[in-house]
Order: sequence, then structure tokens, then C-alpha cells
Amino acid sequence: MTTPAYDLEVKPHLTPYFAYGAAFLIAAAHIAVGFLLKVGSSGVIFRTADQVAIGVLGVIIGCLVLMFARPRLRVGPDGLSVRNLLGYRLIPWSEVVDVSFPKGARWARVDLPDDEYVPLMAIQSVDKERAVDAMDAVRALVARYRAEVNRRSATS
Repeated sequence: MTTPAYDLEVKPHLTPYFAYGAAFLIAAAHIAVGFLLKVGSSGVIFRTADQVAIGVLGVIIGCLVLMFARPRLRVGPDGLSVRNLLGYRLIPWSEVVDVSFPKGARWARVDLPDDEYVPLMAIQSVDKERAVDAMDAVRALVARYRAEVNRRSATS
């Protein structure tokens, strides 16, 4: 099975670094607290299972934080392939109205018919100039592929 070719792939630049750091700190803090739980006497009886549970909880929370490193946008002939924190969606060109970055927003979005939109967490405002360059590239490809869709629908 071959994967479709994409003209552009965009991922956030700074957010993964913050996510990796935060996930490490959260997991390390929980594991350290788990180890130190039995050191002093506070009147509460902690067992080994409690220590393990706190460490495991920290690892789980750390893994959830790592989801912020997941967003990706791919642009190709089939449409926009959007992967955010939890979901993945391939938006065909016939459904794409525009790509915008509203003033004050944290990330871009794909505008769909009927005033609906899908957030593009791969293009984030914290990336500053990289986000501007990514939006320029995405807008150019949207214009190119939307023109092809309009040409095909006009001839049929």
C-alpha cells in the first residue's frame, strides 16, 4: 500500500519542546514523590501500592501532555490532512472554503461551509515567523487546488 504524496507538511515548532519538558517534569515529580512517600511519618499509612500508583499516575499524565506534540497538517491533492490532539481528519478540497488565522487566535483554522471550521493546531501563533511562512505556503496550495476543483466542477 502506497501513501499519498503531500506537497507540504507542517508541524508546530516550539510547542513540542514545552510538551517534552513538561511531561518529563510531571513524570519525574510524581516518581520522586512516590519514592519519598514513606520517608517521614505524617500519620497516614502509605503502602508500596500507593507509591507505585503515584509514579504510574505521573507517567500517565506525562503521556497525556505529550499529546500536544502530536499536531500535524499535510496538504496534498486529496485535500487537507489534519491531525490535532485526539483526532485525524482528511478534508477533501470540495469542502475547504478557506484557511484563516483569526486575530488573537492561538492557531489557524480551516473554514468549512455553513460557518464551520476545523482548528489547525499545527500552525500556532507562538511559532511567529514560521507560522506566517506556513500560512503563506498553505494558502498558495489551497488556491491552487481549489482552482483545480472549480475547473473540474465547471466542466462536468
